Amino acid sequence: MALTAFALEMVALWFQHVMLLKPCVLCIYERCALFGIMGAGLVGAIAPKSPLRYAAIAIWIYSAVRGLQLSWEHTMIQLHPSPFQTCDFMARFPSWLPLDKWLPQVFVASGDCSVRQWEFLTLEMPQWLVGVFAAYLIVALLVLIAQPFKPKRRDLFGR
Repeated sequence: MALTAFALEMVALWFQHVMLLKPCVLCIYERCALFGIMGAGLVGAIAPKSPLRYAAIAIWIYSAVRGLQLSWEHTMIQLHPSPFQTCDFMARFPSWLPLDKWLPQVFVASGDCSVRQWEFLTLEMPQWLVGVFAAYLIVALLVLIAQPFKPKRRDLFGR
């Protein structure tokens, strides 16, 4: 899971720094949700059998839900542009976590949320992210449901 989120982050940075697409505020927030999923995957990988895995699942579900909400909002802004529904000019991070100051190459927004910059198979980037975050959420819920069940022992000789 962390690897897929990392790959998506690298694709986002490729779009930004190589293809010169300008990320908007919602893009930056969606990027943060992906970092949350990546962090949850790393926490789960570090301690898969400890109770810490429940914290990882909670972070995973929260990040997937927030990412889904953000990408849906972004999709609606692009599909139904309105002068009354816009996004902020710059991302608002908490004072104790100023990501845009610490790593501006990744977390500074320079684009407009309503501008359609990229399309693949007739879907815009936020539409693809709706599917990505929905898939993360479905898998997270399946993993959460599977927690009370013990895995069957599968050894080579069936003992």
